[in-house]
Amino acid sequence: MTNISFLMNGQNRSDIYPGLEVDIILKKDQRTGTLTRGIVKRLLTSAAYHSRGIKVQLDDGQVGRVAHIIDEDDF
Repeated sequence: MTNISFLMNGQNRSDIYPGLEVDIILKKDQRTGTLTRGIVKRLLTSAAYHSRGIKVQLDDGQVGRVAHIIDEDDF
């Protein structure tokens, strides 16, 4: 079985939903690329695609763009 997690980079809204575990880049971390892991509470981008990642709010209230969707196959 092929690991397709590299295709799920957070640019397509259809791949992201509440309850999903993701790594996001917070606005303050855009220069460094530091990732923050959390669970999606809600999607903030209404477009079907965004080149820098779909903007989401995590359960803890932090807001950022999805850099990577966490896949169990990554572990």
